[in-house]
Amino acid sequence: MSDGMTEETRAGFVALLGAPNAGKSTLTNNFAGSKVSIVSPKAQTTRTTVKGIGVWGAAQIIFLDTPGVFAPKRRLDRAMVASAWGGVGDADIVALVVDAKRGFDDETRAIIGKLKENGQKACLVLNKTDLVKGEKLLELAAVLNKEYAFDETFMVSALEGKGVDDFYDYLAKNLPVSPWLYPEEQMSDMPLKLLAAEIVREKLFLYLRQELPYALTVEPELWERREDGSVRAEMTIYVERDGQKQIVLGRQGAMIKKIGQSARRELEEILEERIHLFLFVKVRENWGEDKARYTTWNLDYNS
Repeated sequence: MSDGMTEETRAGFVALLGAPNAGKSTLTNNFAGSKVSIVSPKAQTTRTTVKGIGVWGAAQIIFLDTPGVFAPKRRLDRAMVASAWGGVGDADIVALVVDAKRGFDDETRAIIGKLKENGQKACLVLNKTDLVKGEKLLELAAVLNKEYAFDETFMVSALEGKGVDDFYDYLAKNLPVSPWLYPEEQMSDMPLKLLAAEIVREKLFLYLRQELPYALTVEPELWERREDGSVRAEMTIYVERDGQKQIVLGRQGAMIKKIGQSARRELEEILEERIHLFLFVKVRENWGEDKARYTTWNLDYNS
């Protein structure tokens, strides 16, 4: 990689658009070289647009990892989808990420319809190609390109890091000529306390059953540097009902302890510093209607 100083530099924003669980966050983390966006086998994990920043050759690429686009039912759903399309409006390049195993489903069809409506150019990234045979990949690529005139098509496995270099090369060559927009070592613009809250929420998705993770949110209350250089972090998990609180706590506090330990270990690995993580669980029946929650996560309450 170049230091970006001796040749013409480029920089810009790349919106990763797609249905829930298409692999946008995994692709973002792969490029940034560290976790900047949480991932989960469950759909709709990402709730707001997250920036993943990295350097490729002489180009600084800022990925906009947008929430998955789906048919919204609640206020939070509408705000998430609005955030996704807002990311598209801010981007220099739009990439539609499609789960190759799931194929051309109704959600992807609706997204392509919106791209057509907006007159938006885009490239196509078929992800999870490690799970699909070559013939089916070619058939899927042909069907999607017949439906929409994509500028380019890439076949990748973001999880395994296969095929991604060609995609990054394309982005680096097609972003605007520009000085870099962030310091070279910066991987995201998300404040550390929000990243910590997202890591906790990821663990809640991992350990809790069924639909409960969709009924809760995690809010950072404190991120304080101590005299010994370690960090004290306090997070509140809001749920909608007392019964949900008991599930999050677990028998004799076993579940919340497991979630806290897992989140702390990952934060310490990412940040390379000691973290003292304290989790609290509170009931707030209509947290999804609380305007302050939307402000914290840069979502539009009135979407």
